[in-house]
Amino acid sequence: MPPRKQPSERQRRLGAELRKLRTRSGISTDQAAALLEADRARISNIEVGRLDVSRNRLYMLLREYDCPPGPYFDALMALAQESGKGWWDAYKDLLGRGALDLAELEARSISVRAHEASVIPGILQTDGYARAVISSITGDHPNLERWVRFRLDRQRILCGLRSYHAIIPEAGLRMLVGDVKTMRMQLLRLIEIARLPHVTLQIFPFEKGVYSAHSGSFILYGGSAPELDTVYRERPIGADFLGDGSAVADYARMFERLASMALAPVDPTATPEAHEARDSLSLLQHILHELR
Repeated sequence: MPPRKQPSERQRRLGAELRKLRTRSGISTDQAAALLEADRARISNIEVGRLDVSRNRLYMLLREYDCPPGPYFDALMALAQESGKGWWDAYKDLLGRGALDLAELEARSISVRAHEASVIPGILQTDGYARAVISSITGDHPNLERWVRFRLDRQRILCGLRSYHAIIPEAGLRMLVGDVKTMRMQLLRLIEIARLPHVTLQIFPFEKGVYSAHSGSFILYGGSAPELDTVYRERPIGADFLGDGSAVADYARMFERLASMALAPVDPTATPEAHEARDSLSLLQHILHELR
């Protein structure tokens, strides 16, 4: 028997939202199955993401589950309409389900809040920096250039987001990745990206202690409805996606605390005399000067 196809993050998320709505409305699996003229196994498979649900059937379920019209209703209908296909399909032979899910999640997000515990976030990396980071893990692998290209291709989301907010630890700016030229190009790239009107970039300085490192790396992806916000957590041996509302709220509070403790955001338009107190730009420029 061939292995069962692994559900995508989109399918799992839609299924989880339907299960949550069904439970909240007090409707049993059998009642939902009767509505669709199907058996309970089909409802169970939809709710774990093994089966897609058509827009017509999803509409029937959402109405039966008392999901009111609005952004959340519309976002769920849009999830059912998405094919799950995109530019990331070109990497299906190279990458696992998790990396492809991340690219798909980024493509449908409208806002991103990212905290990286040790290096520059992948969305902000230059070609040289990305190559140095990936090769430090994989060595001179035959697929190195395609892995680098995938990371750079993910950066296209920056043009379509309403907002992007990144908090980077000072250690991530001072750690030598590649050579000095690679680091200088990377730091200059950060300042360049910070010029975009929807981008906020903050540095978490050493003097604020270890809170940034203990928080770990995570990214908050904002959906078209708050109920679909997702946390992506990176681990030493993998990563996971969290869609539970309480978990998302916990990470949102953690991000807000990091932002309140970090230096003021980079403002490339500010004149030197405007920097009365140390801010993210002045620290970036100081480290750039040290790298000469």
